Amino acid sequence: MSSVCHAPMPPRIEAFTTRLCLRAVDQYEKLFQNNFKLNKSHRGQRVKQNDPSPNRQERKETRDAGGNCISGFRQWRKNECTIIGNATPSSSNQLANSRAKMELFPVVLSDTTMPEEDLSLKFLALNALDLTAPASDILLKNRLKSWFQLSGHPDGFAPAGPGTVWKRRTGGAENTERTVYETLSKDSQMSSYVPRYYREVDYKGDTFIELQDLLFGFNDPHVMDIKLGTRTFLESEVSKTTERSDLYEKMISVDPSAPTCDEHRNKSVTKLRYMQFREQQSSTCSHGFRIEAMKLPGGPPITNLKTVKTHTAVFETMRLFLGDRRHVCEMLLEKLRDLRARLEASTYFQTHEVIGSSIFMIYDDKNVGVWLIDFAKTYQVPEGKRLNHRIPWQQGNHEEGFLLGLDNLILTIEEIESSDG
Repeated sequence: MSSVCHAPMPPRIEAFTTRLCLRAVDQYEKLFQNNFKLNKSHRGQRVKQNDPSPNRQERKETRDAGGNCISGFRQWRKNECTIIGNATPSSSNQLANSRAKMELFPVVLSDTTMPEEDLSLKFLALNALDLTAPASDILLKNRLKSWFQLSGHPDGFAPAGPGTVWKRRTGGAENTERTVYETLSKDSQMSSYVPRYYREVDYKGDTFIELQDLLFGFNDPHVMDIKLGTRTFLESEVSKTTERSDLYEKMISVDPSAPTCDEHRNKSVTKLRYMQFREQQSSTCSHGFRIEAMKLPGGPPITNLKTVKTHTAVFETMRLFLGDRRHVCEMLLEKLRDLRARLEASTYFQTHEVIGSSIFMIYDDKNVGVWLIDFAKTYQVPEGKRLNHRIPWQQGNHEEGFLLGLDNLILTIEEIESSDG
């Protein structure tokens, strides 16, 4: 995955100025110094409690120690940016800590020793130190505990600033996904249902698009990623015969008996073969949607849903996500019906096939959000052609069952709502 999860970002957050960055750093330096003094006292160098104010020498030592800690942190951050910039794409998620530098502040940077209310300050300060580069894996592990990636390529996302994420560019040389996000962000009918697009950033040979973080503004929410459509492969992929070993491994992880004898012998399958296998294993063919992943409060993302196929399995999984919260069902249905009406009236969607896109549903105790995400395989159909996104696919008609899936998703939630009544 890729969000002020209930409205466009407040202007005060969008205007993330240098002055605010410096103020965040100043506050975080104070936090460093306070934590350093506490850690120092735990190592046996306690300040006398009956002395209301330390003497001049003690104050000097504290300032020097805190300054060394901050300098060490800044040097480490600078080196990490260099590592990120020089890393190859394949190694971008395998960055190593510098133990010598980390030992300067092993406890100060630890989330386990920092109060929850200070974690937001921590993330703000870390990003303020370098707003021109995405966060590395080290920052991902030490930033806000509430941020997570629900699905998608594991190295495809990185948190950027408050309320935004950086997504590695996909969609080939034509830059499809960026074009779609940028277009729909400016579409008055659709902008409220897609993550807001901010900019494209080139950084050390990699290109990222900065998008609204759909998790921002929610507190330990319920989250579900639902892939829409009865077809999840491009028509152009039908003729591709290149076999891939990684897709073979994915296939046997779901069903070891699925590959043919030749596929077992070669230990590889074509992309079309794998995509059709996924469709047949899940509810894609029968319902026009499949549940890719979900997250419940307090738990990790649940991604082992590849074989949720029958209506009973789909119903029970959706019921687990929604619980007995009738008001949530009502609010989700209101948004999904409104989204469907906008899609049906949209000239853009009438003239584009939408492959592999998802509905992203999220709610907590106060807010409910619904968005369309993932547009790397969204392409304009031949001039003069119009799609209704519901009729069966045949080679050349570009239909993908996108709205059929949305229809059935709405019907499933309506069924859950009525069963709870």
